[in-house]
Amino acid sequence: MSFVRIIALTSLAMIAFAGNSLLCRAALRDTGIDAASFTAIRLASGAVMLWLAVRVRGGSPPGAGNWPSALALFTYAAGFSFAYLSLPAATGALLLFGAVQATMIGHGLWTGERLRGGQWVGLLLAVVGLVGLLLPGLSAPPLQGAALMLAAGVAWGVYSIRGKRAGDATRVTAGNFLRAVPIAAGLSLLMANASALDAAGFAYAVASGALASGIGYAIWYTVLPTLTATKAATVQLSVPVIAALGGIVLLGEHLSLRLVLAAIAVLGGIALVILEKRPA
Repeated sequence: MSFVRIIALTSLAMIAFAGNSLLCRAALRDTGIDAASFTAIRLASGAVMLWLAVRVRGGSPPGAGNWPSALALFTYAAGFSFAYLSLPAATGALLLFGAVQATMIGHGLWTGERLRGGQWVGLLLAVVGLVGLLLPGLSAPPLQGAALMLAAGVAWGVYSIRGKRAGDATRVTAGNFLRAVPIAAGLSLLMANASALDAAGFAYAVASGALASGIGYAIWYTVLPTLTATKAATVQLSVPVIAALGGIVLLGEHLSLRLVLAAIAVLGGIALVILEKRPA
């Protein structure tokens, strides 16, 4: 794969991941769709798109995956949707990214990995950034929305950890999406009294599932083998930044000084953890 193609595909994947935040926030703020329906439609359309991607690539049907991973995927998707009932796109993306990275770093420490001095500084800086963002104040995000997004980030971190040695990533993800659909449908049935749906909300949910999730993951898993682990982790630092810029340009959101400082601390701290070279 050429260098230009690697850059182009990686950029498209990061834009797609940030697009999930923008599409979800726009749908739940500006249309009549409810969070449970958005989650179910997103997962269903993502499952269809990933199934098609596996078939077009010539692979066997997506029978891979497992129920624990599907449950983690559903928990992420549902928490993500309900959090964006109240959170701006940029704040949600930053909280999600911070929780994902904290979960994966914490798992590494639990299983015996060791951090060097600079990495501990970076981890502490990231934690301080998240705590500072959540402290009470006029510009603090709603507590319930923040808690839901942090839970979504932990769930996605668990899903990522479980998927590290799962084999064909696209096929496994397709299988997990398929398994998550009936769980999301069950949530929609439980919340049927509060359900609401319109054409615009449905379109946003399909775009989030089929384009930002399905095609986004397919592109990412295509380019991922060409990147080192450090480069793959580092490039994902761009997702909250893209989401913030998209929120300003497309959704008319405003960045508070608190959010800017928290983003610098969180993203800078995680960058220190990722980029600090370990001894040979």
